[in-house]
Amino acid sequence: MSTPASVPTPQVHGFASLGADEFKALFRGHPGGVAVITADPGDGPVALTATSVASVSAEPPLLIFSVSQLSSAASALVRADTVVVHLLDSADLPLARLGATSGVDRFADTDRWSRLVTGEPVYSDVRAWVRCAVIERMDAGGSTVIAAHALQSQVSRDAAAGALVYHDRSWHRLGDASRIEQPA
Repeated sequence: MSTPASVPTPQVHGFASLGADEFKALFRGHPGGVAVITADPGDGPVALTATSVASVSAEPPLLIFSVSQLSSAASALVRADTVVVHLLDSADLPLARLGATSGVDRFADTDRWSRLVTGEPVYSDVRAWVRCAVIERMDAGGSTVIAAHALQSQVSRDAAAGALVYHDRSWHRLGDASRIEQPA
């Protein structure tokens, strides 16, 4: 897909750049695992749903994620020294939807979450979560990329419910029926 002649091609560092719509269309075909990230830098808990979580290193245990500056949780997440990354499966779809819904109190249901002894908000009954110390922040376009060191984790259930992924603007469950090759 090329940029129409009437729209100037954006330049970044002297290179022609894809337009925002073209870039979004490109990544609609690239599924992402779904996570909910929580934090409380001291002025109340925040949460958001993200598909940008990726492991970086096992030794030391590092992960990264990005936060759009347009998110209502962005300011708090960027200021937080620690975060909890909840790695979701298809049974956690209601939590994924909650974290992705604008203008709602994501912590109104006090039976659904608690605080770790270290103070971070953590949702209960999720497949897995990992508490992390934020070690680096980098502004990147309209987002902030956050690198975090894994400190503590809990896996409540195996992935039998099927991984929750976001693809082409909708939620999907990965499971045995979607497997195309057995592990070697």
